[in-house]
Amino acid sequence: MDILIYIILFVVGSLGGGGLVLLAKRRHFQHEIRKIEDLRTEIEKQKSAELEKTREELLVKLKQDFLQWKNEYNQKQSQTTSRLNKKERRLMIKEENLDKRYINIDNKERELEKKERKIRLEQEELEVLKQKLDEAYQEQRKELERISGMTVNEAKNKMKKDYEEEAKLEAVSTLKQIEEELREKAEEKAKEIISTSVQRIATEHVISSSVTVIDLPNDDMKGRIIGREGRNIRALENATEVDFIVDDTPEAIIVSSFDPIRREMAKLTLEKLIADGRIHPARIEEVAKSIQDEFEQHLRKIGEDTALEIGISDLNPKLYYYIGKLNYRTSYGQNVLLHSKEVALIAEMIAKELGLDGKVALRAGLLHDIGKSIDKETEGTHTELSVQLARKFGESKKVQEAIASHHMDVEFTSIEGVLIQAADSISAARPGARREILETYIKRLEQLEEVCRSFSCVSKAYALRAGREVRIIIDANETDDNKTFLLSKDISKRIQKEMEYPGQIKVTVIREVRAVEYAR
Repeated sequence: MDILIYIILFVVGSLGGGGLVLLAKRRHFQHEIRKIEDLRTEIEKQKSAELEKTREELLVKLKQDFLQWKNEYNQKQSQTTSRLNKKERRLMIKEENLDKRYINIDNKERELEKKERKIRLEQEELEVLKQKLDEAYQEQRKELERISGMTVNEAKNKMKKDYEEEAKLEAVSTLKQIEEELREKAEEKAKEIISTSVQRIATEHVISSSVTVIDLPNDDMKGRIIGREGRNIRALENATEVDFIVDDTPEAIIVSSFDPIRREMAKLTLEKLIADGRIHPARIEEVAKSIQDEFEQHLRKIGEDTALEIGISDLNPKLYYYIGKLNYRTSYGQNVLLHSKEVALIAEMIAKELGLDGKVALRAGLLHDIGKSIDKETEGTHTELSVQLARKFGESKKVQEAIASHHMDVEFTSIEGVLIQAADSISAARPGARREILETYIKRLEQLEEVCRSFSCVSKAYALRAGREVRIIIDANETDDNKTFLLSKDISKRIQKEMEYPGQIKVTVIREVRAVEYAR
């Protein structure tokens, strides 16, 4: 450094005054450099002090954390040791208990071995005794067979037959007594319920025929209906497919057809023509076509009004058409729609009198003959078709089962089925409700008597009360009172199986004893 200064001074001296200025600046520069180095040294010292301080603080904190962790570890170790000690003590206690149990089991095994040895000895003694008893039994059996003259199987069969006959007669006697008591109470209660139900329903009896009378405003209208050379009446008959009878009856014309729906449409057609006043073949065809197109809606309206009238609001709308068709369907001359309404209301009232829910009975009663609306168009009995329609349009299983059993084609599965069958019989059996052709009526009476006489012990059978009762006379020498009771049940079951009839038939079996003597 000093050598450098001398060199600089030498140079400055050789340069003159300008060199002095440079020398002064150089000194100033060196002074500033020393200040900077001093500042750097001081900063480094401060940083070293701060780093040392931070290091000491970190060391203190680490020592504290280590001490805390060590304390926690020692505490957990102490707890673990305590739990292990408790488990060891419990295990020791269990081991002691197991040792005691093993000792008890060993003792019991020794006792069981003693008992088994004792039982084996007793069984050996019993086998000996059994063998002796078998020998004695065989000897006694041979002796009894020799004395009685019958084998054991013959004696068993004889005793079995005697006991069965005796038990059967006793059972019949007891059953007869119980049924008589129940019948008295049931008939009294049934009469009360049925009379109450029927009295509440003032249903009129409508007997359908195959003709309809249409009133005319005057006799001149007959000529207009016939038309020139009979053109109008021929057009009417062709368009409606019915027969129009014009006779001497004043101010009236008769519509004849076995199809009630055709007859009704023909009536509506003629009434509309009379009201309109224009009666000629073209107009007749036009009116007949419009009536046919509107009639399906008319049937739906009848079905809907009927359902609402008896209090059913949630019926499938597609069923209304079939219900409406029942208004133009007859059974034994009885209007099927009115009959269905009556069955529904009677069944509902009986159900309520018995404390049951009448909704199922009401629906099943209305739909029990719904199959009659299509029975002439589809194969199958009206009962089967009714069940199919009920299933197709979403009726419940209970309603379907009640419909299926209302003619006892299947067994009753619910009380509602019994109610529908009873209500159906009540509605059909009411005086004036139905009519029968004389030939069919006589044939049914003859069949009823023939079924009764098919039993060997029956001597005579008489159908009474228009076929609603049959009285049977049997020979007293061929049977007794208890068998008479069984015979009445057998005859009633055969009638149910082989015959079709409205309502019910009372079967009365009379055991006749005749004492004959001549006075000479």
